[in-house]
Amino acid sequence: MSTIDKKLTGKARRVVVAQLSATAVVAAAFFMLAAGEGEGAHKALSAFYGGLSSVVLALISIGGFMRANALALSDPKQSMIILYIGAVVRFAAVIVLLGIGLGLLKLDAMAVFVGFALAQASYLMGVRDRKTAGSPD
Repeated sequence: MSTIDKKLTGKARRVVVAQLSATAVVAAAFFMLAAGEGEGAHKALSAFYGGLSSVVLALISIGGFMRANALALSDPKQSMIILYIGAVVRFAAVIVLLGIGLGLLKLDAMAVFVGFALAQASYLMGVRDRKTAGSPD
């Protein structure tokens, strides 16, 4: 495994852990806030589903980035095609995952979207370059 692959793998692990942590916090908050209404478990599960949907998208992205990175030097055109296809797959996955959660499973829409949005926000914060952000790491 090359140094670049090790860095990508380490960053991917940090991003997924950050997303899972954010998802757990949001689910716990929904559980506590809705416990008095008797819907705490349903709303917590809904928020957890939204967060896990975001994690699935991150894993799809990471897999595509790894494949594209492996081909970048030998076949840049194929590498770009992989990235474009990955974007289409992620877009379709968002529709399918949220459709399943809201339509089929009848989860709470607000909790699903809040869980999804906060996990996505932690993804975006996790993938930014730490050195350009002023981090000492």
